[in-house]
Amino acid sequence: MKKNSPAWLLGGGMAAAIGASLCCAGPFVLLLLGVSGSWISTLTAFEPFRPYFIAVVVVLYLWAGWQVHRPIEHCPEGSVCALPKNRQRYQVIFWIFTVVALLLIFSPYWLAWFA
Repeated sequence: MKKNSPAWLLGGGMAAAIGASLCCAGPFVLLLLGVSGSWISTLTAFEPFRPYFIAVVVVLYLWAGWQVHRPIEHCPEGSVCALPKNRQRYQVIFWIFTVVALLLIFSPYWLAWFA
């Protein structure tokens, strides 16, 4: 992975989004998979860290969004963002990851409808 590539920002943001949803989506997914036990309730121990995970998601996605959508004139010659095809691919991937991250972040609210 290249140093100036926004892929590591998207990966870090997705990892933080998963961390933010562990308290709510984690137990729900495990129950859907048939895994049960009293230990599942201990996954709510991540709840106090949820705001920090969400802050990391927002910062990383803002930085990645800036790198993916910045004007092409600000891209160094021969870099990933200077090539229109790569640029468009990164923009599509960015928005797909953003939607998934938002679904994970807001999982406590929409998972309540299934309970």
